[in-house]
Amino acid sequence: MSPARRLLGYALRYRRAFLLGFFCVVATTAIGLASPWVLKYAIDDLQGGVTAAAIRFYAVALLALGTVGGLFRFLMRRIIIGASRDIEYDLRNDFFAHLQRLDLAYFQQHRTGDLMSRATNDLSAVRSMVGPAVMYTVNTALTFIVAVALMMSIDPWLTLVALIPLPPVSLSVGYFGAAIHRRFERIQEQLSDVSAVTQENLSGVRVIRAYGQEPFEIERFRRANEEYLRRNRALIHIQGIYGPGMGLLMGVGALLVLWLGSREVVLGRMTVGELVAFNAYLMMLAWPMIAFGWVTNLLQRGMASWKRMLEVLDTEPAIKDVPWAGTRPVPPDAGGATLVAAPIRGDVEVRHLTFGFGDRVVLHDVSAVLPAGSTTAIVGATGSGKSTLLSLLPRLHEPPPGTVFIDGVDVREMPLAVLRGAIGFVPQEPFHFGGSIAENITFGARGDGTGCDRLAAAETARLDKDVEGFPRGYDTIIGERGITLSGGQKQRTAVARALTVDPKILVLDDALSAVDTYTEEEILGRLAAVMRQRTSIVVSHRVSTVRGADQILVLADGRIAERGTHDQLVARNGLYAELYRKQLLEEELAAS
Repeated sequence: MSPARRLLGYALRYRRAFLLGFFCVVATTAIGLASPWVLKYAIDDLQGGVTAAAIRFYAVALLALGTVGGLFRFLMRRIIIGASRDIEYDLRNDFFAHLQRLDLAYFQQHRTGDLMSRATNDLSAVRSMVGPAVMYTVNTALTFIVAVALMMSIDPWLTLVALIPLPPVSLSVGYFGAAIHRRFERIQEQLSDVSAVTQENLSGVRVIRAYGQEPFEIERFRRANEEYLRRNRALIHIQGIYGPGMGLLMGVGALLVLWLGSREVVLGRMTVGELVAFNAYLMMLAWPMIAFGWVTNLLQRGMASWKRMLEVLDTEPAIKDVPWAGTRPVPPDAGGATLVAAPIRGDVEVRHLTFGFGDRVVLHDVSAVLPAGSTTAIVGATGSGKSTLLSLLPRLHEPPPGTVFIDGVDVREMPLAVLRGAIGFVPQEPFHFGGSIAENITFGARGDGTGCDRLAAAETARLDKDVEGFPRGYDTIIGERGITLSGGQKQRTAVARALTVDPKILVLDDALSAVDTYTEEEILGRLAAVMRQRTSIVVSHRVSTVRGADQILVLADGRIAERGTHDQLVARNGLYAELYRKQLLEEELAAS
């Protein structure tokens, strides 16, 4: 489907508003074109003798036309531009909703600033295209057609003279329209770069301050902004030529009409009123010619921006949602034979999983069984594939078919809401929103009343003591990305967030790395009762964190090199035992 047809689908939702708006456009144009005709009769009649009654009549007629025309012009703009705002609202919602459905890899490949530019500046250009541009296209087209027809009725030969500039005007519109389109596309691309630089600097302000890179970043932004200015000047340059050029061509036509029309009046072949009306219509043609260039600019900008938005909207999510197939019959005493979704128990199984990004294979033939209610720990060197393996469970990345199962069901065959609603995921670098601590803790909580109480979750994560020292307790605003929290507080807030959803599967991806060993042991002690009720997966570099797990998987170069309990792996004297001895030595050195 062409971009124009795609956009037409949004406009058709408000076809009644557009039809009413176009009626107002027709009425506005008709009333505007009637005024010179009334003026023609007024001048010709008053030449025969000026009377108070005639002056009052024509004055009232012109005043009435101006008043009614102004009313319809207001309605024209209010209705059509209002409909364009409604379309903008729908587009913004659809664009944002589509971004929410895109996979994690998409955002790793596209800059946030570029996506923000498409969602704001490009969307604004599209709104201007479906609102003011469409409205003035109809208005100027009607004005041009009817004005030429009325001019032909006054003097066909003089009309042809007045239209002499029309062919060069048409050629100029075609040339300048294409040039404006190309320049505006380059402007939008550069604006995305400026937005990306700004977004990166605001997000990384701490790093910039820490390394004293403010002058470098200021210069980097200045260069991006200078290029944006240069491209805008190129557009302004061509627009500066276009407007006066159109005015010059139309001025030549007006000069010819004034010269030849005056001769016609002198020779008696045209009345003064007809010449005045003819010139008024000719002046009306100047606006369509100039406005046509402005409208062309809006259309070219809007279509370029719409194509940029479609690049995002047409991106198919790599991770597709599916209807729930895991069902069980309702008990007979419930009445009826309706099927309902089977509750998730938490049995996790990985079968011969091989996964990578592009040509780089990260996991090689990984297999493991994690019974419901058990605790499995995963250890390994940095880059061994631990976080990648965990990300496949909630389908943050798409696993190959037939490799990752929950309760015997391939996770690819489970609805995302069901799958992710059953998993409490705490990443190594948790993200926090700029609201209060309470809002961040209850972010994933369901609205049906199920789940863990936020106070209980905060107490389990050992966050309650910290919150007591905050000025407004749980209502304390923590700033963008939780900037006012320490690293440990961020991780504990993320743990509390995961507990509030009461997950069947709890995933801790090195979630306590930022807290000290004493605090970690206290949190793990509090989590022990919670973890016994659900399947738990813990990633950590500390042996003290994982030694109590039911099974420990040791990853090395994307493969499971060892598996067993803490005692079994120590007795095996392999990679895990080496890691254990190294950490014991570090603890002894620290104690001494």
